[in-house]
Amino acid sequence: MNVYNFTPKEPPQSDRQPLLNLPTVIVWLGGIMAAIHVLRTFVLSEQTDAELLFYFAFWPIRYVPEVLASGQAPGGLGADIWSFVTYAFLHGSAMHIIFNLLWMAIFGGALARRFGVARFLGLSAACAVAGALAHLLTNFGSQAPVIGASAIVSGHMAAALRFIFELGGPLGAFRRSDAAAYRVSAVPLKQTLSNQQVIVFIAIWFGLNLVFGLGGAGEGGASVAWQAHIGGFVAGLLLFPLFDPVPQRRF
Repeated sequence: MNVYNFTPKEPPQSDRQPLLNLPTVIVWLGGIMAAIHVLRTFVLSEQTDAELLFYFAFWPIRYVPEVLASGQAPGGLGADIWSFVTYAFLHGSAMHIIFNLLWMAIFGGALARRFGVARFLGLSAACAVAGALAHLLTNFGSQAPVIGASAIVSGHMAAALRFIFELGGPLGAFRRSDAAAYRVSAVPLKQTLSNQQVIVFIAIWFGLNLVFGLGGAGEGGASVAWQAHIGGFVAGLLLFPLFDPVPQRRF
């Protein structure tokens, strides 16, 4: 007589996803941002910190034709280029960076498990650039600097929406609890936007940004701009298929 053991087997250790088991790229990226903020807050003088902002924050005034052509802005052409990304590593306060790191851990963590390091960093950089461009187009010539990883985090949220609510996904109606939950096939954007959970999430996200973001001035006059949040979010939503290593499900 055959005897069958119906005792559930423990999943392989590599497939477990404990709550605090963050992908290494999230730990390193968050650690770098935190270290920069600690350095600015407790080590650098006010003058040195101001110079750091001149070189690495995103300043819309840099792109006014007469300023751009003169090449006299701090950092010159190099800063004109790299500040589209480097502004994301600077934050205005402890609460600013804590909230960004929290949301990056949640949504960026899900995305990093699916994408791997290179694709995750590529999409993150694209969202930072999109956020800076959105702010530049709506605040051209502004003398207030923009700082913070909010555009990147917003892009992580939007990209994660493309798969987390799918069947078998980490927040799906029928969900898996192993690493495969982060590798379920995504559907085309049109089908994603027909998902009621996604629609509710986007409506709440845009509502919160309009309520809290319109007055987005940070410490020292630095701006945490809601336009950058939206730019990053739209980029994450639209660029997701270009970075996604999992074949898309077709209807």
